Amino acid sequence: MKIVRATHLGMCFGVRDAIRFAQGQSAEKPITVLGDLVHNESVLDELRASGVQFQHQVSDVKTESVMITAHGASERTRSAARERGLNVLEATCPLVHAAHRAVARLANQGFHPVIIGKRDHVEVRGLTEDLTEFDVVLEEADVAALKERPRFGIAAQTTQPIDRVRRLVRMVGERFPRSQVQFVDTVCQPTKQRQTAAIEMARKSDVVIVIGGSHSNNTRELVQTCARFCSRVYHVQRAVDLRAESFEGAETVGLTAGTSTPDWIVDEVENWLMNVSRSAATGLETTQT
Repeated sequence: MKIVRATHLGMCFGVRDAIRFAQGQSAEKPITVLGDLVHNESVLDELRASGVQFQHQVSDVKTESVMITAHGASERTRSAARERGLNVLEATCPLVHAAHRAVARLANQGFHPVIIGKRDHVEVRGLTEDLTEFDVVLEEADVAALKERPRFGIAAQTTQPIDRVRRLVRMVGERFPRSQVQFVDTVCQPTKQRQTAAIEMARKSDVVIVIGGSHSNNTRELVQTCARFCSRVYHVQRAVDLRAESFEGAETVGLTAGTSTPDWIVDEVENWLMNVSRSAATGLETTQT
């Protein structure tokens, strides 16, 4: 059994930097992260073990310092933290900051903001909470529900597949031909790289394993993307979630991982696959003998 890693996979620089920042700050004094720093339970467990606390509401923070996650937050949330006298630590990914600036710029220029993404995702909430009026779309039905505006300004959650984003932008333009539609591409480069690499890998695989947290949006998007090109796709969080029977008859197994998945988990899964492959080969040799 051949194991093929996608050329781009796993933890991105924004997540990696946020984790290191949290670890460094917590080593000096107690901190609370507002929300989940990353959508990966294994990483969160490690951070909890090092003393990092997590709360979803500013009002529940008991430490002197509160950290904004890599997913970002609204200025409204930051202001609420400062009003409580909290020291706000910034771990927002620079590419998410760029998305915030793009959305604010569109709104200031008189465009009606439309965000392509999941309405309840923490990043989308951060992008929209400072806006007085906006729409969030993710499916064709959402575009069909939009009201006509003279000007639409469209940006995207940074972890959305770029093909979906471009398709929805095109649909808005077709639905409202009299409106001006301005699109700013805010999908981050790591997401684009992982999506493209996942497609290339899935095309030549009999089975694909996608490693990532169950609540990770970009991991679920990788699963959906790979499923378009490979009929056997499994989403796992750790090697313990794998089953040997899932790989029966597979000559090539593809491996990719979401942007919150640390290298050691990718290595763990690959080692598990290598052991299964060796066991299968040994069994075959014994049979032939």
